Amino acid sequence: MSISSARTGRLLSAVGLDRRDVMAATCGVLLSGLLLGAPGEAGAMDLAEAFKDHDPMSTRTVDHSLWADLLSAHVREGDDGVTRVDYAALAASKADLEKLGTYLDILQDTKVSSLSRDEQFAYWANLYNAVTVEVILDHYPVRSIRDINISPGLFSSGPWGKPLVTVEGKDLSLDNIEHDILRKNWDEPRVHYAVNCASYGCPNLATDPYTGKTLEAQLDAAARAYVNHPRGVRFDGSKLVLSKIFDWYGKDFGTTRDEQLAAIAAHAAPDLAERLATHSGRIGYEYDWTLNDTANTDS
Repeated sequence: MSISSARTGRLLSAVGLDRRDVMAATCGVLLSGLLLGAPGEAGAMDLAEAFKDHDPMSTRTVDHSLWADLLSAHVREGDDGVTRVDYAALAASKADLEKLGTYLDILQDTKVSSLSRDEQFAYWANLYNAVTVEVILDHYPVRSIRDINISPGLFSSGPWGKPLVTVEGKDLSLDNIEHDILRKNWDEPRVHYAVNCASYGCPNLATDPYTGKTLEAQLDAAARAYVNHPRGVRFDGSKLVLSKIFDWYGKDFGTTRDEQLAAIAAHAAPDLAERLATHSGRIGYEYDWTLNDTANTDS
């Protein structure tokens, strides 16, 4: 189902109409995509190359004010330091659903190659996070983003492989944005603190949009918030327990264990940084896929 048809389904629900007819009308397309793969998927092309161009002298900025409004209205930081989204309230607001749709349209109409590098990074991070919220809303209520099995291919799972937006003529999935564009075009491990996968175990969904002007400070703040939270890094006795993000994407943080721990320690509070610097024992990895919903406050 395209992002526009998903938006239509949610808007029908918001005004009290039954969206089962919408789902029935698209199930054949979904089945074809699962069996054959989506014909517009950009995975086969070199997206890093396609989106590497930028204008280092550009002063152009992207208007993220609609995203700022939605974050302010529906994202809450709990006493536990985790930000969660009030998906129920957002799903019930026709005005806010339209605002999210308009914001995604603005991003898809943006000529990314005309932006500076920092502005581009902010653009891609905000696009990833906004599309993720859109996906959750299209299937809400849902216990976990992993239960949204819309990716093409019989053995695929989750929503990450399905093309959901079009930028400069390229149909892009969440995987494309994160792995083929952000991770390849930026040698920047803090990307993992910026993109949010709608889960308790993930780094926080930022309460303000990323912008080119404030990017460095925002990335550092996101890294500190995660590294110094137990779901990111903690010691269980003598055992070090890390988020599985540092396992899945370990090479982004360094080629050796010591390099990886040093990269994590760079954002840790002094006591934690010291323990990381001297740790030579066991390391375990954990991750909690519970939806980052304000209804789930006991994760």
